[in-house]
Amino acid sequence: MKKLMLGNEAVARGLYEGGCGLISSYPGTPSTEITELAAKYDEIYCEWAPNEKVAMEVAFGAALAGQRSACVMKHVGLNVAADPLFTISYTGINAGMVICVADDPGMHSSQNEQDSRHYAASAKLPMLEPADSEEARQFAKYAFQLSEEYDTPVFLKLCTRISHSQSIVVLGQREEAPLRPYEKDIAKYVMVPGNARPRHPIVEARTQRLQAFAETTDLNREEMGEDTSIGIITSSTSYQYAREVFGPKVSVLKLGMVNPLPQQKILDFAAKVDKVIVLEELDPVIEDHCRALGLTVVGKEKLPLVGEFSQGLVAQKLRETSKPWTELGEKIPPRPPVLCAGCPHRGLFYTLAKHKATVLGDIGCYTLAAYEPLYAIETCECMGASVSSIHGFNKARGQESESKTVAVLGDSTFMHSGMTGLANIAYNQSNSTVVILDNSTTGMTGHQQNPTTGKNLRGDPAGQIDLETLCRAMGIRRVRVVDPYDLKATDAVVTEELAAPEPSVIITRRPCVLLKSVEKHPPYQVEPDKCKGCKMCMRIGCPAISWKEKEKKAVIDPTQCVGCGVCDQLCKFDAFLHEG
Repeated sequence: MKKLMLGNEAVARGLYEGGCGLISSYPGTPSTEITELAAKYDEIYCEWAPNEKVAMEVAFGAALAGQRSACVMKHVGLNVAADPLFTISYTGINAGMVICVADDPGMHSSQNEQDSRHYAASAKLPMLEPADSEEARQFAKYAFQLSEEYDTPVFLKLCTRISHSQSIVVLGQREEAPLRPYEKDIAKYVMVPGNARPRHPIVEARTQRLQAFAETTDLNREEMGEDTSIGIITSSTSYQYAREVFGPKVSVLKLGMVNPLPQQKILDFAAKVDKVIVLEELDPVIEDHCRALGLTVVGKEKLPLVGEFSQGLVAQKLRETSKPWTELGEKIPPRPPVLCAGCPHRGLFYTLAKHKATVLGDIGCYTLAAYEPLYAIETCECMGASVSSIHGFNKARGQESESKTVAVLGDSTFMHSGMTGLANIAYNQSNSTVVILDNSTTGMTGHQQNPTTGKNLRGDPAGQIDLETLCRAMGIRRVRVVDPYDLKATDAVVTEELAAPEPSVIITRRPCVLLKSVEKHPPYQVEPDKCKGCKMCMRIGCPAISWKEKEKKAVIDPTQCVGCGVCDQLCKFDAFLHEG
C-alpha cells in the first residue's frame, strides 16, 4: 500500500514498523509531529517529557530494559540531551534505541543553525540521513537493527524540508520485537572511571566496524549517469536539489549514512568523474572528510555556510549556464510575526513596557514581544536562560537593576529548564522577579500538553504540578497570580513585586486564546465619533486593530478580534463598543 506522507509521519511509521515500544520526547519544530503521529499507534507508548535530557534518559531506560525505544527532538534540544548522549555511547544499549533529531537550516523556528552531524562525530555514534519520506520510513525502521547489531544508539537526522515535505511512502508491516531479557552488568552500565576507561576502546572498535559497514551498505549508493564530467557527493534534501538542477544524467554519490562516512567508496567514486562537487547544507562535514582523503573538491567556496538551500540557489552557484534570479518589480512588504489577537501575554508585556522594565526573555511564542510596538524583550538564548540570567544580571548590577528587571518564561519552559534557575535565585538570594506565563499549554509548538496541564500526550488525565506550590517549595515566599487581561491588576502586581525586598514569582494565568476549549467573546468595534485618534490602542500591537490614515481613526477587524477587552481598558474616550 502506498500513501502520501510528511517526512515526520513517515518516521513515525518507520518506528512503528520497526517494533518500537516507547517514545519519549519534548516538542520542538520541526520534529514535533513525529511523536504526535506515533501516539496514534496503540502499540507504542508515547509521552511528552519535561525536557530532552529526560526524554533521552527515558528512552535509554526502556532500551536497557529490553524494549525498542526512541526519543525525538530538534537540534537545540540535542544540546539539552548531550549529557546522557555521550555516556550512553560508552554503555551501549540492550534493545534498539533511535535518536531522532531535526535540524532547521534557515532558522524558520529556531534561534540558531547548528549542524547535528557534529554531535554524531563527537559522540562516535552512527547517523542516518534520509532524503525523502520513503527513506525516512526505511531508515527509522532499519535503525533499530543497526542499533542492536552494533550495540549503540543510532541517530536519525532530518531537516525542516524533509520533516515537512510530502512524498510517496510504501507502507510495511510492523515487526514485533519481543522484550529482550535484562541482565545485570555493572562493568557495562555503571560509568565510574574504572568502568568507563575500558569502555572507550570498545567505542573506538565499534567505530571501526561501522566504518567498514559504511563502505558496503546500500544506505550509501552510487548513481552513475551518462555525464561523468562532474560527480556530486551529497545527502538529505541536497540530493533532491542536485537531481532537480542537474537532471538524471549527472553522476551522484548519495550518502544515507553520514557518520561514519565511507572512505574507499568516496575515493572510488571520485576516480570515475572529472570533477567532484560536494553539496551539503550548513557545515562542510562531507567536504572536510573528502579533503582529508586527499581529494580536490568544489564546495563551500561556491556554496554558502549559512541558510537553507533551494533549487534556485544550487543552480545559481554551481551551473555556469544557469539563468539569473528573477527579480520582482515591486518589493513585498515585510510581515513580521506578531502575538495573536487576544494573546493573554499582550497585557503583561504592555505593562512591562510601560514600566520601562528590562525584560530577560526566553524561548516561546511570547518572544514575539521583542518586536514593535512592544519592544519588551531584550534577551533570548535558550530554554530557561531568562531565570538563570536575571540572577547573574542582578548580582552584577545590584539594587539598581533589581527594581526594574524581570525574567519572563512560559509554564512549559519553566518545567523544561526554568526550575533549576529559580532554585538558584532562592538559594543564592538575588532579589529577582520571575514572571511565569501560564497559558495552559505548550503554545509555540502547536498546543502540546506539559506537566502543568493535568493531561498527558493522549489527552488523558495525568499528574498535574501546581506552580504556586512548587515555587513556594523551592524557597520563594512571594508568589502572586494575576489575570493578564486585567491591566489594572497586572500593573499593581508588577509594581509591588518589583519593589519587594526579596525574590518573587508572578504567575500570569490565562489560557491560550487559540485553544479549542477557550470561549471566544463577541468582537469589539470602534465608534468613529468617539475615537480621537490618540493611537493609544495601537501600542499593544494587536493584529485585530489597524489604523485608517485618511480618517485618523482606529478600526477593528471582527474576523480576528476575540473580545479580550485589553484595548477597551486603554481607551480614555470609551470608543470601543462591545457587541455582546
